[in-house]
Amino acid sequence: MTVRVQDILESLNAEAPFSLAESWDNVGLLVGDPAQEVTAILAGLDPTNSLIDEAIAQGANTIITHHPVIFKPLSAINTADPSGRLLEKALSNRIAIIGCHTNFDSAREGVSDYLAHQLGLENLFPLITSSNDNKADTGLGRIGVYPSPIPSAEFLIRMLDVLHLPSVQTAGTLPETISTVAVCGGSGSELAPIAFQRGADVYLSAEIKHSTAIWAMENNFCVIDGTHYATEKPAVTLLVNKLREASDKMNWKIQILQTNKEHHPFVLMDKTYNHRETHS
Repeated sequence: MTVRVQDILESLNAEAPFSLAESWDNVGLLVGDPAQEVTAILAGLDPTNSLIDEAIAQGANTIITHHPVIFKPLSAINTADPSGRLLEKALSNRIAIIGCHTNFDSAREGVSDYLAHQLGLENLFPLITSSNDNKADTGLGRIGVYPSPIPSAEFLIRMLDVLHLPSVQTAGTLPETISTVAVCGGSGSELAPIAFQRGADVYLSAEIKHSTAIWAMENNFCVIDGTHYATEKPAVTLLVNKLREASDKMNWKIQILQTNKEHHPFVLMDKTYNHRETHS
């Protein structure tokens, strides 16, 4: 059957309703024609020129990213700049770009669910239930438990494996054993007090503010900054899996690909000025 961009939008909306997005967000079809036929789909975390180039090389004319390619209103499109060049390249190659951002954060079986499941947590509940939905299982962040408490050393190894990081920054006190963990993929500094109030032993998120780190230290509560990229990147796999399931069900007969070019934007540097990438 012929698959159009609109079909992809409807499938995404069924899994992560666009109505779940925060009021300040920009989700859905951000570039392109909903009636255009889809040749192949490429999914990634960030809309970059590299991702556009990868889509062209792979013959994919539809891109889905977690972070929106157009976030704030555009006052101008300067094609000499990377952001303008990206839009020019997408439009000239008739590449549709879809954003699945905070709707995918809040969705049932979304970004934070996947991160929590990868860590081995069970009985998951949102840290903040969605104001755009009356279902108790949608909202930002997740808190869950281990069937039996695990040593902190085991938790750290498991977490670093999931995040594909050699190390993380922590603030506060790491308990000797861990039973309850709260997570929020991406920027979630403001949810740390809620995680604490809900009884979490540790809270894993990203872009933890200095003031939040001080607060955690004062309250003997362990807050972990797993970086924005590493805490959200696993969910790209989830997105691809959901689309492939929909493709099998609907008999789409199109390729659904996950980027193999994307990598962590930060590198670690030591005193010898050597550096290594933060991903494995």
